[in-house]
Amino acid sequence: MLMIFSFGLKAELSLNDPAPDFELFDQDGNLHRLSDYNGQWLVLYFYPKDDTPGCTTEACSFRDDIYKIRELKTKIVGISTDDIKSHRKFTKKYSLPFPLLSDKDAVVAQSYGSVFRVGPFKMAKRHSFIISPIGKIAMIYRKVDPSSHSKEIIEKLKLLTSEN
Repeated sequence: MLMIFSFGLKAELSLNDPAPDFELFDQDGNLHRLSDYNGQWLVLYFYPKDDTPGCTTEACSFRDDIYKIRELKTKIVGISTDDIKSHRKFTKKYSLPFPLLSDKDAVVAQSYGSVFRVGPFKMAKRHSFIISPIGKIAMIYRKVDPSSHSKEIIEKLKLLTSEN
């Protein structure tokens, strides 16, 4: 008898797909769910590791542009496989004004097609998703330049938010 296991693998996400749900804790121990952001635009950005050069550049760019992002009625949330303690240290060191969620087992990163292995460890790939107020994928970024990504997100949000 032949048995096939999929291990939760599915086709890659596409525009207008429902965003995969998540339920993760942030740096302060607060639980976040996708449903918490219903009715709002959401930038969900995955990144490999706290306090590394590219990840720091990307996070600090989002920090520096937070008022522009908020003017567009958008929330921003970062996700990596680092633990809550690491996220707390990272957000405090760089005064990050948005939540960083701990996806220790990379389950959420996997559901977004944003996970890779380094030896026995799973890490999040540097991918971003803009999620519409009705929970659909409005934009997918699979190639991200940490130094210019925040500006790229803002320009896309200007277009998306003006359409609605």
